[in-house]
Amino acid sequence: MAEVRKQEKDFTKEVDELLQETSALVKSESVQLSDALERLLALEKQTRNANDLPSTTRLAKAALELCYESRDYTQLNSTISLLSKKHGQLKVVVQAIVEQAISWLPGIRQEQGVEKWLELVETLRSVTEGKIFLETPRARVTLALSHYHETLSKAPNALAATIKETLQTASDLLSDLQVETYSSMERREKTEFILEQMRLLIAVARLKDAEAPAKQGKNALGSGEPEWVKAKVGGRKVNESFLKEKANEDLKLKYYDLMIQQALRQSAYLEVAKHYEKVWDTPSIKEDESKSRAALEHIVYYVVLAPHDNEQSDMLHHLFANPALEKLELHYNLVKSFVTRELMRWPGIESLYGPFLRTTPVFSVSKQWEDLHTRVVEHNVRVVAQYYTRITLSRLTVLLDLTPQQTEETLARLVVSHTIWARVDRPAGIVNFRNKRSAEDVMNDWSSDMQKLLGLVEKTWIGMNAAQAAQSRIKA
Repeated sequence: MAEVRKQEKDFTKEVDELLQETSALVKSESVQLSDALERLLALEKQTRNANDLPSTTRLAKAALELCYESRDYTQLNSTISLLSKKHGQLKVVVQAIVEQAISWLPGIRQEQGVEKWLELVETLRSVTEGKIFLETPRARVTLALSHYHETLSKAPNALAATIKETLQTASDLLSDLQVETYSSMERREKTEFILEQMRLLIAVARLKDAEAPAKQGKNALGSGEPEWVKAKVGGRKVNESFLKEKANEDLKLKYYDLMIQQALRQSAYLEVAKHYEKVWDTPSIKEDESKSRAALEHIVYYVVLAPHDNEQSDMLHHLFANPALEKLELHYNLVKSFVTRELMRWPGIESLYGPFLRTTPVFSVSKQWEDLHTRVVEHNVRVVAQYYTRITLSRLTVLLDLTPQQTEETLARLVVSHTIWARVDRPAGIVNFRNKRSAEDVMNDWSSDMQKLLGLVEKTWIGMNAAQAAQSRIKA
């Protein structure tokens, strides 16, 4: 594409005369469309060589309008391609004809059907390919084409193979666009594109996961793992601070919904709880009592399902201190049970909370109900480890309401994750929760305690001297 040079001549008068003449002749059908286009393109060549940008733009748009008004879409497509490939064609002219053609797409689809619409879409995609100054129009046309393929997958009589193929095509079309690098696209539109990419990737991933052999799990050959990874990478391209703005709340809710789906697939419950916390903090959600309650309930569910660590414990205690939680009596008591350092017997928890929790979408899934059981058991082990130095394995098994094998497996898992320190003496049937300390460790602790004691003595001595000095001044 040639650089814009200084205008050599003004063809405004000639263009005005020619446009009036060709428009009148075509409407009266005294001149064929091809002849009118030939005359317009002849003058367009002169204006282009003279770098008369306004006149060239007017002629190019007029040529397309003649084709559109004549309903000659084959000629319209060829004219768009021809004008965009002209030697020394100005970028602004190409932008103008592309944007003009894009504005006609909805009308053509409604009046002429999908076939003519697809032809124009492919023409525009061909014209805009590889041109940085047309990256935004190309992205918009590609989005429309992607949505078209997605609608094919939702057809009532669509076969399974067709659904997968069309949905994959829709996802691939959008995934090829690196909109985060587009300088000409507004921030909100970029975010919308990225969210659409994530949504389609997750849809394809779910479809592939459903077809993958169940025995091989998530990473089975042919599963949707690559799409899940791409969706996760796409989530990192979204600026969360931008979503906090009032005008972008709809994008914020859509983004966190996609991130929740992504985290649930990996059973990353703490991440899910954080995402629901972001949703709960949204003003529009807080204003709606039912939505606010639902978001807060999900925070409770997933924070108690998350494996114990410092971050999970911190979030759990902050949630317990939240005044809004007190309005949800059942959920408040559930969180209180995990915060309080007391044993939670699983049969009691199951009978108290089970009838309600099993009716929720979260715990109606058997895996997540089993995970809750696991978290209760792990909480009980931590409580026992805090209050017991040694305990028999049989007694521990009774306290945890597990079999001996399950008890040992739970202990091993918590030891490996560095949640507790424990050693099992199997012949003796004893579990030790305190490590044997070396003489050096004992002496270090004793030295530390003595330093603290001497510090307290010194502080007390200074206080007594100050009091005696004050009394002596009063007597004097």
